[in-house]
Amino acid sequence: MKSITVYHYDAFSKEPNKGNPAGVVLNGDELTDAEMQEVATKVGFSETAFLIQSDLADFRIRFFTPGHEMNLCGHGTMATVYAMKEKGLLGDEADITIETKAGILPIKIYTSSDEISITMKQAAPEFKIFNGSKEALANAIGLRETDFRTDLPILYGSTGTWTLLIPINELDAFQRMSPNNKLFPQILKELPKSSLHPFCLETFDSKADMHARHFSSPYSGTMEDAVTGTASGVMGAYYAKYINNKLDDPLNLIVEQGHEIGRDGRVAVQVSRRSHLLEVEINGNAVYIKELQVLLGDKQFI
Repeated sequence: MKSITVYHYDAFSKEPNKGNPAGVVLNGDELTDAEMQEVATKVGFSETAFLIQSDLADFRIRFFTPGHEMNLCGHGTMATVYAMKEKGLLGDEADITIETKAGILPIKIYTSSDEISITMKQAAPEFKIFNGSKEALANAIGLRETDFRTDLPILYGSTGTWTLLIPINELDAFQRMSPNNKLFPQILKELPKSSLHPFCLETFDSKADMHARHFSSPYSGTMEDAVTGTASGVMGAYYAKYINNKLDDPLNLIVEQGHEIGRDGRVAVQVSRRSHLLEVEINGNAVYIKELQVLLGDKQFI
């Protein structure tokens, strides 16, 4: 029976048990697709990342939820690069590239005496119109349609992974949210496998610019993501495109998330304008928690 080592990191936080937990497997080349899915399902985090050799970039990373593979995962990338740096797999390298299903993306690593900080470029932002029922959407997350802002559009957005961006009027609505993700696919007719990402401009932290929650697609096998890198990135692009497109270039934002489930963290987002295109980078860190051993073919892990 094969035993797989999974390193548990909490991303977008320097404090253990905050931010977003991710599993990291450094020997992904030794696993089949089915074995990667089994590991991710048994670990149970919103994503587990698998490091693999690449012919196109310095490394390849694959990302699995407990239910399926994802094109890209921000916190899984942060955790994997952090693990590689901590374990000496990167040496003194400060600039690397990673191959993902969302494309080849550059990573910058900043190291000081007491901190490792990672900047990740994301795929070019895309937006699609949501034509579904706003009343049904509100009901699916335990709100009323009047909780939605009427001056901003509800849109699908992606910088590698599609999510539905839902602008909310006030911060107190986030405490009232109670998602029923089984309802999501029938409401999200354009992109049924999308997650939901309600956000607002009112924040707990006066230094933050946006607050959010992230409710998973029912196909993913999880209910809520604590702090979401890809969604934070596309929120930055949304801010630059729909909220204030006259700000200085580059636009620097701090996104806070996770407070409602006791795992608050921060994502730094930078949006730059290149002609008619927006380029998005996110910055964050991670903290090592513990090592897990997963037995393939067994119903439990050690």
